[in-house]
Amino acid sequence: MIPAEHPCFSAQAHFRYGRIHLPVAPRCNIRCGYCDRRYDCANESRPGVTSEVISPEAALDRVERALRLDSRLRVVGVAGPGEPLANPATLETLRLIHSRFPGLLLCLSTNGLVLSDALPELLDCGVSTLTVTVNTRSVVCAGHVYRTVGGSADAGAMAAFLSAQQEGVAKAAEAGLTVKINTVVIPGVNTGEIEEIACWAARAGAAVMNLMPLIPQAGFRDNEPPSQALLDALRARARVHIPQFTHCRQCRADAVGVPGEMNCIGCL
Repeated sequence: MIPAEHPCFSAQAHFRYGRIHLPVAPRCNIRCGYCDRRYDCANESRPGVTSEVISPEAALDRVERALRLDSRLRVVGVAGPGEPLANPATLETLRLIHSRFPGLLLCLSTNGLVLSDALPELLDCGVSTLTVTVNTRSVVCAGHVYRTVGGSADAGAMAAFLSAQQEGVAKAAEAGLTVKINTVVIPGVNTGEIEEIACWAARAGAAVMNLMPLIPQAGFRDNEPPSQALLDALRARARVHIPQFTHCRQCRADAVGVPGEMNCIGCL
């Protein structure tokens, strides 16, 4: 079931309730071809960007201040700037928040590489919603989308990664977590398998899917982002298999506020 007060899962909640992303996770265990975390600008809103990386204790303080500023805050998430599950500080942060504010929804974004192994601890920390980025189910396509997985660029590493995503999503859904699948739409690279990913996500137990347009940068800096017409067509096909979330703002790793209303950066 999609949480009624999660603004990144529910279209209605998107305009009514707030979320805060805590940038406690700088390290990553894969290299996405479209990711560039070298720059920060207050006017730049995209995944992987943060003004600073903070400690778990500072994260708790940030949540306390955010709640004082806006009582509509419902969700605390860790979305980077790297891979949350590659950073021990993520679980420490989640435990602190859950202990101090047990009524808040805890959310995590992950590439899924080590999700299956981390799942017991996530459940113990009180995580109830999960976003997994799945850009392909093809080993060949994965070789184009990802530079390395676990330090390796060979086909075996890509195949193991896709298998780990499959296992992690299925186990998370079976354990009762609400799972959203994020897919970056890269024209000419993975557009031909979006419906297949939607089918796979539904079979694995995911509750909702979010198709996000490519932001041209890093290895894909010369690629064109998908047109709105293409996104609409892909969403229509995917919607046959799994509900679509269409309000994503592709937020920063330190975003805070009601996403449908504002994206307040650096005020905490």
